[in-house]
Amino acid sequence: MACELCDSDGGVVLWRNQRVRVVLVDDADYPMFCRVIWNAHVKEMTDLPEADRQPFLRIVFAVEQTLRNLLNPAKMNLASLGNQTPHLHWHVIPRFSTDRHFPRPVWAESMRTQQETAYPRVSEETLKREIAKAMAMILGGALQ
Repeated sequence: MACELCDSDGGVVLWRNQRVRVVLVDDADYPMFCRVIWNAHVKEMTDLPEADRQPFLRIVFAVEQTLRNLLNPAKMNLASLGNQTPHLHWHVIPRFSTDRHFPRPVWAESMRTQQETAYPRVSEETLKREIAKAMAMILGGALQ
């Protein structure tokens, strides 16, 4: 069975190691939307060995903190849905009071047009550099 996250990176790779990758998702409504993806095809968090669960979540939290530091969003959304793509991944979405759906969920009806939205922006290179720094700080040899 084909899997989108096995067959492609799922976005622009910002950081990767043997087990996990962090990608920037191409989404006009959420320009700094990232995904943290387990590289091997695993369906659920509880399918991971116990020893991998906490290190994986530390990566998710480090991506969240990096986005918070860079963008100062009104709120961060973390979600591990995977209903359409049953491959373990977390969505890390900075939310701003000016985004199309705020304060509603990203999948809700829009509250405003795209022309009315305004977001802080950082370059892809800056985001890559800051994610890499965060990973170096938290991993310390784990999940390599």
